Amino acid sequence: MTAEEILEKLKLLGQDGYKRTLLNHGVVEPVFGVKIEELKKIQKVVKRNYQLALDLYETGVYDAMYLAGLVADDKAMTKPDLQHWVSHAKSEPISLYTVPWVAAQGLHGWELGLEWIESPQPSVAVSGWATLSGLVALTDDENLDIDALRSLLLRIPALLPQQPRQVSSAMNSFVIAIGSYVSALTQPALDMNEQTELLTKASDAIRKIEQRGGIGKKRKTIKC
Repeated sequence: MTAEEILEKLKLLGQDGYKRTLLNHGVVEPVFGVKIEELKKIQKVVKRNYQLALDLYETGVYDAMYLAGLVADDKAMTKPDLQHWVSHAKSEPISLYTVPWVAAQGLHGWELGLEWIESPQPSVAVSGWATLSGLVALTDDENLDIDALRSLLLRIPALLPQQPRQVSSAMNSFVIAIGSYVSALTQPALDMNEQTELLTKASDAIRKIEQRGGIGKKRKTIKC
């Protein structure tokens, strides 16, 4: 299937009710309103396909861009590919999910995540924090730079109050990821709420994971 053929299929699968829901959650036109379960059916057919993912993303249609993240060959994605994707992620879910999924599961996630979090553009900063969150969820602790992650964690209380909503939310999620997936940093992550009430929900989330014995359990994929 080509990107054009898939686009025609997506037009037929779109639902007005779901489209309205997407528009209320930071998605911008063009969007057809295709449910994720339908996108995953297409994913099963085309499987992993580097060029098709690029072509789908290039359409600018939200549903196709989301599908691009599902079918992307993460390890084949180059830094220029990922830079292009992050700079053209006009819908909030693409910045928060699609781009970070592919970056974190590829070869350049750490480098680009650190670069993107410094961006003054909120959508890029969101992708940066979400990419780093994905990396700690996927990577064994012995392969993580724990000292660098600790330094990032300690920066957050001072940075958080100045951030727009979407960036502060991504930073909160980063604290939860650090505390949940990196056992050596669970306590420092929990201690963050003592410095700002904006991280109280993060601490509560980590404690719930701790109570059910989930600290340090890594994921095989962050795509969903």
